[in-house]
Amino acid sequence: MTDKLREHSFDGIQEFDNKLPNWWLFILYGSIVFSLGYWLVFHTFKIVDLPVAQYNKEMVAIADAQLAAAMEGGITNESLLMMVDMPESLAEGKALFDQYCVVCHLEKGQGLVGPNLTDNFWIHGAEPVNIHHIVTNGVLDKGMVAWGSQLGPKRVNKVVSYVMTLKNTNIEGKAPEGEQVPE
Repeated sequence: MTDKLREHSFDGIQEFDNKLPNWWLFILYGSIVFSLGYWLVFHTFKIVDLPVAQYNKEMVAIADAQLAAAMEGGITNESLLMMVDMPESLAEGKALFDQYCVVCHLEKGQGLVGPNLTDNFWIHGAEPVNIHHIVTNGVLDKGMVAWGSQLGPKRVNKVVSYVMTLKNTNIEGKAPEGEQVPE
């Protein structure tokens, strides 16, 4: 292999036109093939989740496992409050609230036939366990339907977690009912 001197000169410096080493070309072409494959697998055909999505799925699985462990001992305030920090659970709880509860409590929980869920006045207690009991068993003399048999325990828990997010948002609505609880 002979070095070929290029014809131009810059500041008195001439350069050789050498062939690139094979190892350098292998890395260059390998990187191009890898990036194309990466783009196809992760972005175009979405065969595999991106690392951030994998991480989020693992975190949801861990949160679900923690919640299941907390629920084994029965429904507690802590186990219901854990669901408030789970975005997927809250989203499903909101969808269920929109489907079943807005008729009496309106879309923001401000109350129509049912009480205002956004203030700090609660008829049957503001603790998550109290709310769970009311959603599950209802209050027939007040017209609150028992949703436990229709929704099932998991979906009731999700509705309760969503109702917990409405608490103390103080949206104008139905006049306060029940006893005032500390915020």
